[in-house]
Amino acid sequence: MSPVSSTSRSAPATILLPNLVSHCTFDLHTDRNHKLVSVESKRWLFNGDPDLDEASRRAFHGLRAGKLASVCYTNAGYPQLRVCTDFLNWLFHLDNLSDDMDNRGIDNVANVVMNSIHHPHTYRSPARLSRMTKDFYKRIMQTASPGTCRRFQETMELFFQAVQQQALDRANGAIPDLESYIALRRDTSGCKSSWVLIEYAHHLNIPDDVMDHPVIRSLGDATNDLVTWSNDIFSYDVEQSKGHTHNMIDVIMQEQGFGLQDAVNVVGDYCKRAIDQFVHDRAHLPSWGPTIDADVRVYVDGLADWIVGSLHWSFETERYFGKAGKQVKATRRVTLRPKTVSTPLRTA
Repeated sequence: MSPVSSTSRSAPATILLPNLVSHCTFDLHTDRNHKLVSVESKRWLFNGDPDLDEASRRAFHGLRAGKLASVCYTNAGYPQLRVCTDFLNWLFHLDNLSDDMDNRGIDNVANVVMNSIHHPHTYRSPARLSRMTKDFYKRIMQTASPGTCRRFQETMELFFQAVQQQALDRANGAIPDLESYIALRRDTSGCKSSWVLIEYAHHLNIPDDVMDHPVIRSLGDATNDLVTWSNDIFSYDVEQSKGHTHNMIDVIMQEQGFGLQDAVNVVGDYCKRAIDQFVHDRAHLPSWGPTIDADVRVYVDGLADWIVGSLHWSFETERYFGKAGKQVKATRRVTLRPKTVSTPLRTA
C-alpha cells in the first residue's frame, strides 16, 4: 500500500452540487406533529446526556432531527413518530461520538448498546447511553412484531461492525476500493435500522421471506445508496475540512484519479441511478396476496419518503451548510472551508 497525500491535488475553492432534488419526483410530505416531536425529543436527548456542552446543544437544535423524522415517517402515530425522532437524535449522537473514537472505544460503545437492546430488562450499566438505548427500544418492543425487533437487532449489529471497520481505516489513513466502500457504507449509515423503523412506525407485519425477496432488498439498497451517497456529497465540505475520508467522493478520486468536481459529478450520477433503480423496482413489485401487498406498499412508500425527505432535509438542517442551506439549495454552489488537518492517506 503506497502512501498518498490528501493535499497532493490542487482542490478548487468551490464545488457545484448535482441537482438531485429535481431528479427526484416523489411527493414530499411532512407530519403535522413535527414541531412538538422536535421539542420533546431534544428534551429527551439533553436529559439523557446532561453533560452535552452548549456548542453540542446548539448543534442538535440546528440538526432538526424531528423534521427529518417527520418527512420520512409521515402519518405515523405520535408515539411511533416520537420513537423514530429519538432514534435519529440518538444515532446522530453516536455518529458524533464515534468520529473521535478508536476501534477499542467503539467496541465499548457497541457492547453497551447491543446489551441494552438484547437485554433491555436485565442488563445493568451506569452509562447514560445504556439508559437512553433501553428507553427507546422498550417503546419499540411494545408494538413491533417479533420480526421487526429481530431485524432491528441484526441491523444494529451490522452498524457497529461497519463503524469499527471505519475506525480502523481512519486510524490507518486508508481509503477502501469502491466496491468495498459501497458495502461498508450501507451499514455505517444506520439506514438499515431506519428502514426497520418504517415497519414499526406503521404497525407492519411483513413475513421474513417477503422482506428477503430480491426486489424488496433491491428497493432497500437503492434507498440506502441514494441517502448515503447524497449525504457524502452534502457533507463533503465539513468532512474534508476535518481530514475525514470515509466518503464516496474521496474513494472515486483515489481509485479513478478524478479531480474533485469530476468526482462529485460521478457520485451525483450514481445517486440518480439509485433513484431510477428504485422507480424500476417499485413498478415491478410481486404480489403476495392482498393483506401482505397492502403492508408492502406502505413499506415501499416509506422508503420513497426517505429518498425525497432526506434530500430536502439536507438543506434545512445546519449540519452540512450551516445557515446557508436555502442559498445552497438554490445555487448548488458550495464554498469549501479551509482544512484544519492534513491527513496522510494510503489505499486499502
